[in-house]
Amino acid sequence: MKPLPLLLALAALPAWAGGEFFDDFSQNDLDGLRADGWVLREGSGHPGLPGARFAPGQLSLEGGLLRLRLSTDGRPEHTTLAQLCGPRKFLVGTTAARVRLRDTPGSRDPVIQSFFLAGPLRHDYDPDFSEVDFEYLPHGGWGEPETRLYGVSWHTVRLDPWESFNQASILQGSFDGWQLLTVQVEATRTRHYVNGRLIGEHTGRNVPSQPMAIAFNHWLSAGAAEGAPRSHEFEVDWVLHEAGRTLTPAAMQARADQLKRQGRARVDTVPDSGLTSECNL
Repeated sequence: MKPLPLLLALAALPAWAGGEFFDDFSQNDLDGLRADGWVLREGSGHPGLPGARFAPGQLSLEGGLLRLRLSTDGRPEHTTLAQLCGPRKFLVGTTAARVRLRDTPGSRDPVIQSFFLAGPLRHDYDPDFSEVDFEYLPHGGWGEPETRLYGVSWHTVRLDPWESFNQASILQGSFDGWQLLTVQVEATRTRHYVNGRLIGEHTGRNVPSQPMAIAFNHWLSAGAAEGAPRSHEFEVDWVLHEAGRTLTPAAMQARADQLKRQGRARVDTVPDSGLTSECNL
């Protein structure tokens, strides 16, 4: 069979077959984030408690770090959450972020600090729903008191009443401080790593099938005690995606370090998918 000309061969590849996305969050302000294609979530909705809201003012840029703040007095109507989402065009490849997860000594607020990739849930039990995530519960929550970190690959979900189908890997104990979180998405499996340690490999219908948006959020689940106003924060140093490539966490860290040394604060050569980043879930 005669080979396709190079341009035709490239055109036949899926949109996620190549390219690199990197951001070290050195923008001057939130308008800079928006100009670079990030969506700052506003309004209510999952995973926020009914009555809670997401607000761009809960995000800030300080010293080359993205900060996500959650504010509450324990009542949903006085709870403000943070979420930032990139374009929806990432699927097969490796994604890593350097994040500073934070415990708050003495607090039992069931906060969740998350780094994830997700596409929209069009309806209950949507078979094409795609999500891979890391979720840190520093004070426990979801019916259990233990501090723990999840790596999850999703098949589908019904939000109300809640029923989920996924595969989760769990590490118990505190992860307060800087962490390198890496997820590899291949055609038939995902792998989650924490600081280079493989914590889980997920397969079958839990493997994403649709392009996703890179996102970070800081939210509160049910069970916070009412009381004085307080806030919780965590930070992101950088995020990197290598499309169509399975790379080790060490290789991802090395590439991020190289880009920083070169003064390349932002790189985006991943082709646009033409899909909207809805910045929810």
